[in-house]
Amino acid sequence: MNLIVFMKSDIQTARETPLKKINEIAAEMGISDDDVWNYGKYMAKIPCRLIDENKVGKSHLILVTAITPTKAGIGKTTVSIGLALGLQKIGKKAIVALREPSLGPCFGMKGGAAGGGYAQVLPMENINLHFTGDFHAVTVAHNMIAALLDNYLYQNKGTGKGLKEVLWKRVLDINDRSLRKIVTGLGGPGFGIPSESSFDITPASEIMAILCLSTSLDDLRRRIEKILLGYDYQGNPFTVKDLDVAGAILVLLKDAVNPNLVQTTENTPAFIHGGPFANIAHGCNSTSATKMALTYADYVVTEAGFGADLGAEKFFNIKCRKSGLNPRLTVIVATAQGLKMHGGVPLSDIDKPDPEGLKNGLGNLKKHLRNLRNFSQSVVVAFNKYETDSEEEILAVRDFCVSEKVFFAVNTAYSEGGKGAVNLAEIVVKAIEENPSGPVMFTYQDEDSIPLKIEKVAKSIYGASGIIFSEKARKMLKHVSEMGISHYPVCIAKTQFSFSADERAYGVAENFEFKINNIVINNGAEFIVAIAGEIMRMPGLPKNPQALKIDLVDGKIDGLS
Repeated sequence: MNLIVFMKSDIQTARETPLKKINEIAAEMGISDDDVWNYGKYMAKIPCRLIDENKVGKSHLILVTAITPTKAGIGKTTVSIGLALGLQKIGKKAIVALREPSLGPCFGMKGGAAGGGYAQVLPMENINLHFTGDFHAVTVAHNMIAALLDNYLYQNKGTGKGLKEVLWKRVLDINDRSLRKIVTGLGGPGFGIPSESSFDITPASEIMAILCLSTSLDDLRRRIEKILLGYDYQGNPFTVKDLDVAGAILVLLKDAVNPNLVQTTENTPAFIHGGPFANIAHGCNSTSATKMALTYADYVVTEAGFGADLGAEKFFNIKCRKSGLNPRLTVIVATAQGLKMHGGVPLSDIDKPDPEGLKNGLGNLKKHLRNLRNFSQSVVVAFNKYETDSEEEILAVRDFCVSEKVFFAVNTAYSEGGKGAVNLAEIVVKAIEENPSGPVMFTYQDEDSIPLKIEKVAKSIYGASGIIFSEKARKMLKHVSEMGISHYPVCIAKTQFSFSADERAYGVAENFEFKINNIVINNGAEFIVAIAGEIMRMPGLPKNPQALKIDLVDGKIDGLS
């Protein structure tokens, strides 16, 4: 990498990058001032009504995914942004479409999620923090439903209109393990009805999933009305429609539903919208943002969270299934350090040359390639290069890709911006022209039962030998059947660090039993969440959270990286 990058933090690089006014970016795309809803000089919302479905199908959609992530990092967002820069560099009209960062990781483990080095989306401070308020809107809308439901139960206590079981919890966009289990309503009759509850992080909210899958305000209202809140004493589902508050919730989300337009370090347009995590939700930016980008560009780069077993699987089986989107190509990101960790090299030694350790980890990449082929994808392997990578290690990955008959490119966009992704961009264009992906082949069919859908994903994507459902999960599966919603796709929540539900099982986990501990019915989002292993929908903070490094120094934010 370029030495200057190591001397600067991402936020310093971002701050020194000259930006165009967002109206100028929009004008270059063909969007008039009247359709730019400004949030300051460099951010704006673009109304969903500008999406042109006729143009959507003619543009080239490129999905960026990755090998199974490790604590060494992979740099998928940096590669996604870099690829858009590279495509622009070779004269292609390109836009990148990404998710919005959550405050949880920003102040917890990661410190930021707007790319890195010279491949960032800007203004990174705003994007990483409150941005245009979408996360706030989702949080408030979710918790407003919780408050209105609690009030309904309080006002109707003793009338026979109560609920036997309440399913709707609360959300907050910070990591707080103390909120995983709570008791509300303590303090006496005037303080509500005592009950157990819990908090999820905002990216796990069903409202977030609904925001990302809705196609219009009417569709948003329809989905909000369907949200399952609990069951009455006769065993009937109780929804937001029964609570009669869908209109109030729609009001809170009416602006958030529109995609956000920003720009990259090289002034490439970028739509950043929606933020579900892929380990506990469906892990994709909004359908509207993707389609908006496809309306205004010939090449659109989007990403799906974490490894291909999580983000890409849900991108295909949920987002593509529901939206009709069909990528022309999938790019899978790999790093020498990540492959070495999957090959058994200790974390302390992954920055040292170790071609054999790297080769031992190539099984992880190979399994992801097989899975992507099963989705009918043409694949390019993007090797995200670090300064410590040896030529022998790069050659080993290149030779592996030749043996697997997949395209290979080295990416150095972090240190060189678009120039460092020209080779990747050229190979991506070549692959799309010579060997584009076919129509997406789904892992399961709509008519399969929910247990069968989970089994097919666990066995064919993860490598499980069998599925175990807890008693709690079986009870919820009965509700799914009774509600007649078995045609919904499944969204499996599991650790991102392994093909299995065991985060310590690096490499390629095989022949393991996959346990489903609970089932969550996201009736508004129209998918079923299967919670596997010990995954938590409310993360905790590490011993030394990133918040310890974040500060306001001389009026400028410091510590975001």
